[in-house]
Amino acid sequence: MARSFSLAKNPLFWQVAIAGIILDQLSKLWVSQAMDPVGTTWPLWSGVFHFTYVLNTGAAFSAFRGGAGWLKWLSLAVSVGLIIFAGKVPLRKLEQLGYGCILAGAVGNGIDRFLFGHVIDFLDFRLINFPIFNLADVSINIGIAALLWASFFPVSSRKVD
Repeated sequence: MARSFSLAKNPLFWQVAIAGIILDQLSKLWVSQAMDPVGTTWPLWSGVFHFTYVLNTGAAFSAFRGGAGWLKWLSLAVSVGLIIFAGKVPLRKLEQLGYGCILAGAVGNGIDRFLFGHVIDFLDFRLINFPIFNLADVSINIGIAALLWASFFPVSSRKVD
């Protein structure tokens, strides 16, 4: 028997996803308006952490530069898949958090890729010479960490919320 789709399933998933998308898009809007032109950097802790306005045509941490064409479709496919999955399968709270964060990141960067052909990155950890990234990337990584953590708990003892 096929499971029916319901937005009422997994409420934390939807809350996290919507909040994450809004925060990501607002942060990028702020950066694009407050830090013009591209390349502007504001040291918050000089040499350690800066806000640096860059345009990224690749994936997370600038991998696959110039790949916005196929990356936007990947973002869309991941987003649609997660929406269908969360609308059909009951998930534990930690799984809802994880998948919701991943959806927020995929949609946040997907919106940018579809509308502009690039994403805005601005979080610049210079102390460790890390690639510049954005809140959508952070969200995806939090989601992966939450799902990894959830994987340590056996499915047989799963208590669906």
